Amino acid sequence: MTDFLALLNPAQRQAVEHYCGPLLVVAGAGSGKTRALTYRIANLVLTHKTDPDNILAVTFTNKAAKEMKERIEVLFAEQDAQARHGKALSSLPQYEQTKLRSQVYKTVTKHLWIGTFHALCARILRFDIEKYQHPAGYRWTKNFSIFDESDAQGLVKTIVTQTLNLDDKKFNPRSVRFAISNAKNQKLTPDELEKEQPNYRGRVIADVYRYYQKALAENNALDFDDLILMPVFLFQQNEQVLAYWHKRFRHILVDEYQDTNRTQYELIRLLATNGESIATYEDWNHRSVFVVGDADQSIYSFRAADFTILMNFQDDFGDGLPDDDTRSMVKLEENYRSTSNILEVANHLIENNTERIDKVLRATRGEGESIYVYRAEDETAEADFVISQIRHLETQHPELNWGNFAILYRTNAQSRAFEEVLTRYSIPYQVVGGLRFYDRREIKDVLAYLRAIANPFDTVSLKRVINVPRRGVGKGTIDKLEQATQTLGGIPLWEILADDTSVKTLAGRSAKGVLEFADLIKKYRQDMDDQKGSEIIQGVLEDSGYLAALKAEGTDEADDRFGNVQELYNAALQFEEENVDDPSLLAFLSNASLASDMDDNKDGKNAVSLMTLHSSKGLEFPVVFLVGLEQGLFPNHRSLEDPAATEEERRLCYVGITRAKERLFISHARARRLYGSREPASPSLFLGELPLDLVTGNSTTGLPQKWSTPIREARNRSEAAAKPGSGAHESDWTVGDVVVHKAYGAGEVTHIFGAGNKICLAINFPGQGRKIVDPKISALQRAE
Repeated sequence: MTDFLALLNPAQRQAVEHYCGPLLVVAGAGSGKTRALTYRIANLVLTHKTDPDNILAVTFTNKAAKEMKERIEVLFAEQDAQARHGKALSSLPQYEQTKLRSQVYKTVTKHLWIGTFHALCARILRFDIEKYQHPAGYRWTKNFSIFDESDAQGLVKTIVTQTLNLDDKKFNPRSVRFAISNAKNQKLTPDELEKEQPNYRGRVIADVYRYYQKALAENNALDFDDLILMPVFLFQQNEQVLAYWHKRFRHILVDEYQDTNRTQYELIRLLATNGESIATYEDWNHRSVFVVGDADQSIYSFRAADFTILMNFQDDFGDGLPDDDTRSMVKLEENYRSTSNILEVANHLIENNTERIDKVLRATRGEGESIYVYRAEDETAEADFVISQIRHLETQHPELNWGNFAILYRTNAQSRAFEEVLTRYSIPYQVVGGLRFYDRREIKDVLAYLRAIANPFDTVSLKRVINVPRRGVGKGTIDKLEQATQTLGGIPLWEILADDTSVKTLAGRSAKGVLEFADLIKKYRQDMDDQKGSEIIQGVLEDSGYLAALKAEGTDEADDRFGNVQELYNAALQFEEENVDDPSLLAFLSNASLASDMDDNKDGKNAVSLMTLHSSKGLEFPVVFLVGLEQGLFPNHRSLEDPAATEEERRLCYVGITRAKERLFISHARARRLYGSREPASPSLFLGELPLDLVTGNSTTGLPQKWSTPIREARNRSEAAAKPGSGAHESDWTVGDVVVHKAYGAGEVTHIFGAGNKICLAINFPGQGRKIVDPKISALQRAE
């Protein structure tokens, strides 16, 4: 066998060849982390003869999981091609390539557990959920439904406004749902949440949480958070179940480890140590935990991601030794994506953060163009500049197409100006992270039919489509049927729908429509085990009258919806082709429920991409426009008085910069209208952290500048001469002023932002870090 690791750089090879025990791979942007993960799995199988069934690899998106499987398949097929034919895989006839890859699928990739936390946990629960003992006695069966965010929001709203009759202005269902999700991500039960938040609002939210879990159980359903939380609770209460999965997964790999939350961390810990304390666990014989991540790219705290989990890996799992001596950490610092200038700018920016593992990305490519910073008069002029640059570059560089350009912004509201100019010039574009395919009304209708067939105890799905298309079943009839379920002790709605006599008694003139609906569900439940998901979709669309109703509308909107429904059928066919071992309706529904907005971004689409910086994670483009770099917008207002939040905003900026491969443009405006009124805007403090020798444009002289004099030199000025600063106006301060703060000591002004008498100062205090203060309310003295 050839040395298939020969193409790796030394750091990648060190990581890949690690066998037993824990390892943290600090992987900078564009440093080949997917390659390291892929080759590690191959090395485990080929070199150490690890059974693929014993490998668990967790990815951030379904798309990343698919890519990893494909790479592994090609890598193994390449080895087989060399061994059997003495040739490269690509030089073999297409039928021979397909044959080799098919064999690899059957022997290796089919048996690997590769997927997102949600997908892998859903798979575990399909085996073992019926062994879970809920404290309140709730039970779930293995054909449970997965409620998406819309379903979960609707359920919480019903509990808030109807079950508990709360004021939805004081207890906004969306914020209550967020609080419940956050509690689950911190592994808190309703009782634990109530203890942690003992005030009135906390007690009410905990009560809603209890009713919400009861309603999920009654629907035999889980939400996304439950998919991870329930296996954790199951493993904690059932030693036999945990022991099985611990024995099963001998090698655990986790991508994007900086984005894990506390529940996900606990899941990995339980599987890795069989529930033992990390401090005492020593049985690493033929076992490993291999995590890959970068604290500098942690941008999802709003989803309860906790980058300190990665920062603490060395103390938790590793040897805790300094970077130069450790054997449980490897740094990947060679970047294969961006030009040297882009990386230098990114490095200079992120060095201002204090909470990070020190690393410096090194370019493997040439210097490239300088970064262009543009100051526009307003958001309209900013959009005109960006689109004019796109048009110019696309014309002058034949190798570029519209799909090579990305416009990245901090908030969705910023997209409007760019969309208008793109439309004016007939340039195709896509808004990544907009309304997802699986969130469209007609798709949710069809999926509700399918979920009701797979799990008739899913009352939410039954109620959604019992009168879609219209079959004479109004709200009054549904309410009467539901009242009967409560009178009979809270039995599932399906028990009444499935009984002809009960329906005829309760539904009156609507009984015919209800019975037609129930018969449809019964028919396809009988066929569920023998028919593929695509066949059931096709049959339901015809038999329910859904397609006929869309055709009868005869509108452009109905035509679009008809096309979307047909695309769902195509999605089922594609799923079956890619999952020949399990093409069932249940498997397809799990896949559809777990599809993420990032997976909807189709590679190779010839359209300019518009997206928030959060949506850009994991993507790359030859040309990137990073727009709206203004104080209060990016970084946003909420972060200005919170150093930790400012650091996350800076990480978000770092992520945006490192999406660019060839060219990077950064823009800001003098004034901007975001929420109705036009206000003057100040350049972002991040602009002042860019190295001037690598930046060009029309804006560089007007940017906030970092001080260049070492603080110790400034301190040599007599602090005895310090006097109170006049403080309140922009003209009272200059970059480089040395100040003394009552709490933080001596420091130097590094940035001034705002205008007139509405300003803030960024001050670097040695040993304390940078603080952003308002001179009107902070006790500052200035040294002369």
